[in-house]
Amino acid sequence: MTYKTFEDISVQGKKVLVRVDFNVPLDSKGQVSDDTRIIKTLPTIQSLVKRKARVILMSHLGRPKGKKDPKYSLKPVAERLSKLLKQPVHFISDCIGPVAKKETGALKNGEVALLENLRFYPEEEKNNDEFSASLASLADFFVSDAFGAAHRAHASTVGVAKYLPAVGGALLSKEIEYFDRVLEHSTRPFVAILGGAKVVDKIKVIENLMSKVDCLLIGGAMAYTFLKARRHHIGNSMFDAEGFDTAKRILEAAKVKGVQFILPSDHVIAETVTLDSKVDVCEVDIPDGWIGVDIGPKTIERFKAIVEKANTVIWNGPVGVFELEPFSKGTRELAHCLAKLKEKNNVTTVIGGGETAAAVVQLGLESSMSHVSTGGGASLEYLEGKPLPGIQALTPK
Repeated sequence: MTYKTFEDISVQGKKVLVRVDFNVPLDSKGQVSDDTRIIKTLPTIQSLVKRKARVILMSHLGRPKGKKDPKYSLKPVAERLSKLLKQPVHFISDCIGPVAKKETGALKNGEVALLENLRFYPEEEKNNDEFSASLASLADFFVSDAFGAAHRAHASTVGVAKYLPAVGGALLSKEIEYFDRVLEHSTRPFVAILGGAKVVDKIKVIENLMSKVDCLLIGGAMAYTFLKARRHHIGNSMFDAEGFDTAKRILEAAKVKGVQFILPSDHVIAETVTLDSKVDVCEVDIPDGWIGVDIGPKTIERFKAIVEKANTVIWNGPVGVFELEPFSKGTRELAHCLAKLKEKNNVTTVIGGGETAAAVVQLGLESSMSHVSTGGGASLEYLEGKPLPGIQALTPK
């Protein structure tokens, strides 16, 4: 690691401000419906508690558009965290100002508090200096443990680091360690699986990976734009007109670099992207009036055969409309194939955040992967080779 971590600082009796990513889903009763992100921050919180720090957690939740909105209160998150930690978590009804100052000031060694939603203030997303200084005034140290927000230059990810010694938490360090391992120190063969809708969203990822991988497997709606660039018929499938010329250029570049660029050779197709639609399987060319919704059985077997020979695999983006059961087979089969790879020695499997991570968690396969990222946008930007502002703000070692 090139930056200091929370293990490099002496925290006993000190107030430690920790940026976590508690942007979790709430159900209709306002209760936390998926606590995966909370659980992943426990190692950092528990270590600080054990070391007798006074822990002040801060996070955003949803998009309250810079206004106080009870619908986006972090209070239910404090309640869930309290159960997970098996100790009280003081919920503080503001994140700056006299209430926050007084209640964080009253914390004892080993106690934990959670501030109210940072995004109740527009200054958070604007990385406002005064707001950053107000947050920083609550503590002695700043620990960044929200990889999912590290690509945002906000007050709580970057601004506070101007006023406090800034170090990384356990989760942030783990995320970076795994992404660096696959991007800089991969054991070959190195295979990348990319899905998602638009070519333009993944151009930089593809370009960055092209100089690192042996094989790129392309699925999801993005595949149809590449297939059209190879002069195949795609019926009524999603087509990214904006990314069409780029798709042609990428296919040429893959040829020049000698990277295997594998597109689906057959498809699951439907008349409409709905549960009650008529469904069929077709070869590489999709007939008019039909939409490609998943990779077909031959493609599944081909993708699996390539993945099974790999020593490093990174996967970002489902290969079909995973959220609808009839169109989820490709994503499911690939996930199970990757899960079995862990039994093979030294195979590193890293799952990019967002929908792919959700799919793996839903299938109960998270523990069978080397690493499942908590950051959708952040993992995408890291795969592009972009420096993340929330990491750049940390104190160098």
